[in-house]
Amino acid sequence: MRKGVKVTVVGGVFAVMVGGAGYGAYNLMSALGGDGGSVGSGGAAAVKTGPPSASEVKATTAKFFAAWEKGRAVTAASYTNNDAAADPVLESFGGAGHLAKVKITPGTATGATVPFTVHATVSYKGIDKPLDYTSRLTVVRGKTTGRALVDWQPGVIHPELKAGDTFVTGESENPAIEAVDRDGAVLTKEKYPSLGPILDELRAKYGDKAGGTPGIELAIKHQGEGSADTTLVTLEKGEAGKVRTTLSASAQAAAEKAVTKYSESSVVAVQPSTGQVLAVANNRDDGFNAAFLGQLAPGSTMKIISAATLIDNDITSMTGAAPCPPTATWQSQTFHNLEGLAPDEKATLADSFARSCNTAFVKFADSVKVDSLTREAQDRFGLGRDNWKTGIPSFDGSVPASGGPDTAANLIGQGQVQMSPLNMASVTATAKTGTFRQPVLVAQSLDDRQLATARGLSASTSAQLRAMMYRTATSGTAAGIMAGLGPDMGAKTGSAEVDGQSKSNSWFTGYRGDVAAAAMTQDGGHGIDAAGPIVRAVLAASG
Repeated sequence: MRKGVKVTVVGGVFAVMVGGAGYGAYNLMSALGGDGGSVGSGGAAAVKTGPPSASEVKATTAKFFAAWEKGRAVTAASYTNNDAAADPVLESFGGAGHLAKVKITPGTATGATVPFTVHATVSYKGIDKPLDYTSRLTVVRGKTTGRALVDWQPGVIHPELKAGDTFVTGESENPAIEAVDRDGAVLTKEKYPSLGPILDELRAKYGDKAGGTPGIELAIKHQGEGSADTTLVTLEKGEAGKVRTTLSASAQAAAEKAVTKYSESSVVAVQPSTGQVLAVANNRDDGFNAAFLGQLAPGSTMKIISAATLIDNDITSMTGAAPCPPTATWQSQTFHNLEGLAPDEKATLADSFARSCNTAFVKFADSVKVDSLTREAQDRFGLGRDNWKTGIPSFDGSVPASGGPDTAANLIGQGQVQMSPLNMASVTATAKTGTFRQPVLVAQSLDDRQLATARGLSASTSAQLRAMMYRTATSGTAAGIMAGLGPDMGAKTGSAEVDGQSKSNSWFTGYRGDVAAAAMTQDGGHGIDAAGPIVRAVLAASG
């Protein structure tokens, strides 16, 4: 989940397409004798099959490392299964990156995978600085040549590299910044690892405005317009300009600690009274800021917006009827509740909300219009208009007007609805106060950007949502997670099924006082299994 949780999928597809194209070109070259194969009167040589042997892994790795160490990019790339993609990266390592004196030390192989360490020196205008890091590669069998080849991934050369990235050393594109929290505490990626990509984005956008001067750096230049460079080594420091954020160092520390307990997790905390982001943290293998940019079905946390839709369209109220049958069918699709949830034909909306009854909400599909949920999300909660300006790139949520089975599925946070933890934290903040305040990471006054607006909720609707979320937090599905955090609290659990995953994605959102938080854990199970404990930890730290 690199460029998104949905964006991650898109990025992955892109990488495969590029790899596939490169591999096809490579195979064409092989047919012409460019991959150690031969074409001639002697006939075709037998092509090896099956996994590479231990000796082949060792030999291929040694040849690849030797060529890389000597700066022979073309030769090193020829030992991969995608030389067209590998060559420019390796060329930039010793070229634009000015990296030399390379020493690569392999570790103990596990099957065909070899970990290794790299020690190199970046030299630029008489300044030398070391660069040390670890990575790994895997040796595979070439599909048409049978050769043992390094399976090309940009991360082989450096773990921060993604498709299309290259190395560059020189004057930094943007002056360095010193990011501080709302109280002036300095925020660094060393102390708060999740903030690394976010600090890079802040530097790219506000470095010039903050009054600093450029330094000289070795950096990874990322592909894509507006993508912030990742600094690897600072050879000569520039003057750092100060950028004040809305973050709270204590909330950020709690968020960082909480996500480390669950892989592929993200969390955001906002202040409902201002919209200011208090914490943003991710624990992901791909380094992607899914907290702000993730695009995934939010599961039953969406029922906050769905309940508001039913109330605002005079379909029902928190005390009105919302029966919870065992199953519900809409447009030939049958929906179920979580296993073990007893049916309740006399349930009110508050009952079904607190118990997270899917079928109760699905039954309202014939009472809402195709665009009812869309209009509620946009007009009341400020979602889905692609106009949020938080200070760094973010996703604004998507609630498309969907007909057919998706009209029902959207009501329970499946179908075509997509959200990020930032979106759901904002939804909870709007439910808490009745007012939509677009989340911000830096003050609007820093660049006079136009913030998104929305009508917000009526006092009655907001009061009903708070009451239902309080009930969920005290006697409903979130009671175990939220115990002891009252009295001013509320929550909603969620889980979203995803094709190809053994478990659902875990979602949870809640508020305590003037803090609202939302978390998502991919493949994390039910809302209370992973996302719930993360949100609790952040809310508990705010007390």
